Amino acid sequence: MIFKASLDKTAIGITIFIAALFACIIGIVYAIYASKGALYPVYSFAIILLMIYCLAFAFHPTAYKITGDELIIYRPIWNVRIKRTAIKSIAIVDKNEINGAVRTFGVGGVFGYYGCFANYTLGSMTWYATRKDTAVLITTTNNKKIVVTPDEPEQFVAAFNG
Repeated sequence: MIFKASLDKTAIGITIFIAALFACIIGIVYAIYASKGALYPVYSFAIILLMIYCLAFAFHPTAYKITGDELIIYRPIWNVRIKRTAIKSIAIVDKNEINGAVRTFGVGGVFGYYGCFANYTLGSMTWYATRKDTAVLITTTNNKKIVVTPDEPEQFVAAFNG
């Protein structure tokens, strides 16, 4: 069964803001260097910012699929596969339990929230999230914590346990 992972309003806003910010930076660099006839810095900035934005898009979670053997986290490139036998528990988490999590290495809003996060309540976690109000905590047999955010968390947990 496939579960959608739609962006919350914050992630949508951050994604649009960053796109606009990058466009403004490119415009400013163009305004500075075009009058001097030196477009190389403009191309360099544009390529670097476009690569950052494309990488953020490439690794964001788009959906989750539960099969008989595994949980698949769909992304535009390199889906994440977790064997069901490697999952110790799965439970809905109150949004207050993930609040205050700090990003230690990852993306905090552009196309979602994914990468390494940590807080005092749950410790270190890997997030494949698109929103902060439908969190499901997966604990693996080696005590790794993974947060996913399907649009329908109750059905997701029921489908996994069923």
